[in-house]
Amino acid sequence: MTIDELCINTIRFLAVDAVQQANSGHPGTPLGAAPMAYVLWDRFLRHNPSEPKWPDRDRFILSPGHASAMLYALLHLTGYDLSLDEIKRFRQWGSKTPGHPEFELTPGVETTTGPLGQGFANGVGMAIAERWLAQNYNRPGYEIINHHTYAMVSDGDIQEGIASEAASLAGTLRLGKIIYLYDDNDISIEGKTNIAFAENVAQRFQAYGWHVIGPIDGMDTSGVESAIRMAKEETIRPSLIICRTIIGYGSPNKAGTAAAHGEPLGEEEVRLTKERLGWPYKEPFTIPEEALAHFRQALERGRSWQERWQATMDEYRRAYPKEAKQLEIDLRGELPRRWDSNLASLFNTAHKPIATREASGQVMNAIVQRVHSFVGGSADLAPSTKTLLKDHGHYGFEEYSANNIHFGVREHAMGGIANGMSLHGGIIPYTGTFLIFYDYMRPPVRLAALMGIRVIFIFTHDSVGLGEDGPTHQPIEQLMGLRVVPNLVTIRPADATETVEAWKAALERAHGPTALVLSRQKLPVLDRTVLAAASGLQRGGYVLWEAKTPPDVILIGTGSEVHIALEAAKLLQDKGVGARVVSLPSWELFDEQPLAYREEVLPRNIRARVSIEAATPLGWERYVGLEGTAIGVPHFGASAPGKVIYEQFGLTAQHVADAALKLLHR
Repeated sequence: MTIDELCINTIRFLAVDAVQQANSGHPGTPLGAAPMAYVLWDRFLRHNPSEPKWPDRDRFILSPGHASAMLYALLHLTGYDLSLDEIKRFRQWGSKTPGHPEFELTPGVETTTGPLGQGFANGVGMAIAERWLAQNYNRPGYEIINHHTYAMVSDGDIQEGIASEAASLAGTLRLGKIIYLYDDNDISIEGKTNIAFAENVAQRFQAYGWHVIGPIDGMDTSGVESAIRMAKEETIRPSLIICRTIIGYGSPNKAGTAAAHGEPLGEEEVRLTKERLGWPYKEPFTIPEEALAHFRQALERGRSWQERWQATMDEYRRAYPKEAKQLEIDLRGELPRRWDSNLASLFNTAHKPIATREASGQVMNAIVQRVHSFVGGSADLAPSTKTLLKDHGHYGFEEYSANNIHFGVREHAMGGIANGMSLHGGIIPYTGTFLIFYDYMRPPVRLAALMGIRVIFIFTHDSVGLGEDGPTHQPIEQLMGLRVVPNLVTIRPADATETVEAWKAALERAHGPTALVLSRQKLPVLDRTVLAAASGLQRGGYVLWEAKTPPDVILIGTGSEVHIALEAAKLLQDKGVGARVVSLPSWELFDEQPLAYREEVLPRNIRARVSIEAATPLGWERYVGLEGTAIGVPHFGASAPGKVIYEQFGLTAQHVADAALKLLHR
């Protein structure tokens, strides 16, 4: 057995033994894909196991995250801080080896994968970030940023729509440092892939503008090596290497079948597979010394690569001190001192009514003057979402240093790509689309929250107030859909001044994504000389206004409906009823506050409470109580001018006031 064969089988059987011991997992892909994974990691991947966060490392993504046991084997064998005991604890409580790879939990895991296609899109985002940093900071003789993005993708990844969206954009942008190995084994959970997937993948990706190699024999190490070398020589087009493999390779009774995909082989089949592949070790989790010594050469290679890079970086710092300092700030994800000092003067009471989407656009253009790493775009909606950064170029193969990215009509890929940009480091990404199209990008928003990464998701046209476009474009349940995602902060500001504060909160939140929910319709700029300061938004909710007499009722609103609540409070005051108006732009930020503060804003003794929000009223009972009234839209919208819709749906000051009086006289 050659050293290559020994190392490949070591990967295979660490994975197989982990799955068998856990009695759960996916042994088929590690058995079939180990040869190409080994070639990539042993001969091409520039990484340093001793320093997993080295900025100029190649990125590797295992997009079919169900094959995680293979990735964990590679990480352990090459010297990452992942012990053999952790491999033995695969899929167990508290282990660093969960069923699918999780970012930040396991050293060396670049992104959380498992929902198929997401890793594919993440890689495109990482490649975008690499090109942006390289174009902004590299100088002649100083290739500070120069690395590849590799991924292993599966039949399932290729079938998912997000992969098509992301591949199309990658080809358009000519991201030549993407190299994806396609594990084409013709098997999915239900059986042969041709029952639902018979297209010519090579022709499809060629049409996207990709450099396609193969199909090749993915079990042949020399063929895989030649293909990767060929892909590295292509600097313009992203490369897809189609590798024909056999799922469950070596298993006498399960190889090439769906039975090898998602369940342990069984003790007897494991024994037979080891016998078939010439693996003489009966004890599970055996790592031959010769194989381990070969794998651990990655430590010395990695140290050498990083030391050479660091020497170049030190010279670069002396030659270009300003650029070096800014690069380090970008890579650390830091905001410059007083980055927000130019925001406070953007809006005041004298400002004419302005939609929060328009106010957001002005804030963004002020931010980019101070925050160099602020980069993003919309799903072909920038004129409507107001997300264009003026005079900051348009990202593309002729201008990789620009701050505006055009994602095209691809919400799903946009979210996955933005996640990849954030994961790469050096960029604070944002995306923009209508709130109704959140439905198209739920998976990447959820994964951003799961990974705890800083991505700012902008959603405009936030309610039935958008009017004539009708129910297909009027969000009802989407706002609540955002609020139920753990570790996602959703903010719906009431006016331009709250929009400024919302952006401050979003930029400063480094360990999780933020969703900004903005209006299409113009809203008055609230007079902060007579109302509470907009900085109250930082606590999620605050008392905006209250009558001079002790309040009898609390009116709670978000976004455009805060203005309705204020009008209602004045109607109640004319009837001798004292009201308190609470602006509650972010449930999540409010719920993080100490109990004493929350009870100060919403005192327990005032049980007459009315909320108003142009969305589903579901969930508002947590703030108005079972005795309160939640005014909302528990049905789909309609096509009509926005003001008419608000009147017809009872989103009016009179309706709020009447609801409050009804509660008080119950």
